Amino acid sequence: MPKFAANLSMLFTEVPFLERFAAAAAADFRGVEYVGPYDFPAEQIAELLGTHGLTQVLFNLPAGNWAAGERGIASHPDRVGEFQDGVGTAIAYAKRLGCSQINCLAGIAPKGVAPEKAEEIFIANLRHAAAELKKAGILLIAEPINAYDIPGFFLNRSSQAIAIFDKVGSDNLKLQYDIYHMQRMEGELAKTIERLMPRIAHFQIAGNPNRTEPDRGEINYAFLFELIERLGYGGWIGAEYKPATTTVAGLGWLKKF
Repeated sequence: MPKFAANLSMLFTEVPFLERFAAAAAADFRGVEYVGPYDFPAEQIAELLGTHGLTQVLFNLPAGNWAAGERGIASHPDRVGEFQDGVGTAIAYAKRLGCSQINCLAGIAPKGVAPEKAEEIFIANLRHAAAELKKAGILLIAEPINAYDIPGFFLNRSSQAIAIFDKVGSDNLKLQYDIYHMQRMEGELAKTIERLMPRIAHFQIAGNPNRTEPDRGEINYAFLFELIERLGYGGWIGAEYKPATTTVAGLGWLKKF
C-alpha cells in the first residue's frame, strides 16, 4: 500500500505552520514534507515529529527568498557560495530531523544568463551537493516543475533531468517525480514511470488540471499507484496539492487510495 506524506506547505494551511504537524497526524498521515524547516530551530521541529509519531520525509535545500518569489538558486552563477552554505545548513537540519533525502530546486532561470551556462552551474552545484550529502548518508534528489505554475523554471522535463544527472555522474542523485507537474509537461505517465523507476526516489501527487485533491481530475491515480507498487517502489508519496475547500474536508481520497 502507498505511504502518503502530507506536504505542510500546502496542506493544513488553515492553522499556523507548527500546528500542522498535529493536524497531519490527526488525519492519519505518518510522514511530512514541506519547503524547508529553516525558519525554526531544528530541535523544535524534531520535538513535534517525535510527539506526533511523524517521519520527516523530505525538505528542500535553501531556495533563496521564497516570499519574494525565488524558487531555488541552483542554476544561478552569482549564488554558488550561498548554495554551498545552504547545503551545510540542510545537512545539519536533516541529521537532527532524521531526514534521509533532500530536494534541490533548480530555480527560475537567471536573467541574462545563457541556458548552457545555467546548466553548467546547476551541474556543478548538484555534484557538490550530492557529494556532501553522501558523506552524511543523505540522498540528493531534484525535481522538474511545470512551466505553467512557475514560468521560467529551469528544470521542466524528466528527460532533461536525467540528461543532467548523467552529466553530474553521482550515484547519490535521483529523481523526484511529481506526477502532476509531469502530466502538465509531458504526459505518458505510466510508461515514463516504468522506464525511470530505477532512478526515481520520491513521488508527489495532485489532481490535474486544478492541482486539487488527487481523486479529482484526469489522472487515474488508482492505476498509477498499482503500477508503482508492482514496480517495487517502497518509498513515500507526497501529497502536494491545493485543497478545493479545506484540507480535512477533502481527505476522502486518503482512505480511498
